[in-house]
Amino acid sequence: MHMKPDFWLQQTSEKPLFPDLIWNRPENRQFAGKLLIVGGNLHGFTVPATSYNEALRAGIGVARVILPDALQKIVGKLVPEAEFTPSTPSGSFAREALGELLPAAEWADGVLLAGDFGRNSETAVLLESFVEKYTGALTLTKDAVDYFAKSPQVLLNRPETTLVISFAQLQQIATNSQFNQPIIYTMDMLQLVDALHNFTNEFSTNIIVRHLDNIFVAVNGRVSTTKRTTQEKIWCTKTATHATTWWIQNLSKPFEAISTAVIID
Repeated sequence: MHMKPDFWLQQTSEKPLFPDLIWNRPENRQFAGKLLIVGGNLHGFTVPATSYNEALRAGIGVARVILPDALQKIVGKLVPEAEFTPSTPSGSFAREALGELLPAAEWADGVLLAGDFGRNSETAVLLESFVEKYTGALTLTKDAVDYFAKSPQVLLNRPETTLVISFAQLQQIATNSQFNQPIIYTMDMLQLVDALHNFTNEFSTNIIVRHLDNIFVAVNGRVSTTKRTTQEKIWCTKTATHATTWWIQNLSKPFEAISTAVIID
């Protein structure tokens, strides 16, 4: 019989771990934070558009969404709040977009690289440059993470970074970071909690991953688990947006904020 380690906390919707955060949310949107959402390419913009709507639902003060300008004619009326930056000939973010993304990021309290970036070598250069130059709270999910999966050090050594990832992405990042503990699908909850504890003690990055009908949140060696039996196709997008919103509103308490975010619909 294994004893439950003291760094592992479990919560349910009836018994959240940090109820004070729920009761003390900003009532005035003026004090509820500013979020920048970046994503999309000519062949897809659903993810950043969904993130924008989820951010408002999660209670963000102000949200901005930036898309490549190849989408301007397509989504200008569908997403009237969208802003546009230079795109490649194939419709992905161009390197020149960095000059507009960085000032927008400085305006924000946090940035979400939401996904739908597509596969593009120029976008890869842009995203790496952005991650290296931007120093604030940063969340990555979906194919934004894939751009760094083979060489994850730029993310893992960066403070104030949260990854909302699939189990397969976690495996790839752990392998390519030379993490010395195997992460496999057949792990039980205690084994995965232990691995996430060690991983986030070794690296600065916060991890949110779904496995065994639970959402695992790991920050600086502390791990929370939240039972989630419903299968949502947009769980990554929704979770990343809500987690970033709560984190922005509680920047000094990332573990508490992100753990609370995954339990509030």
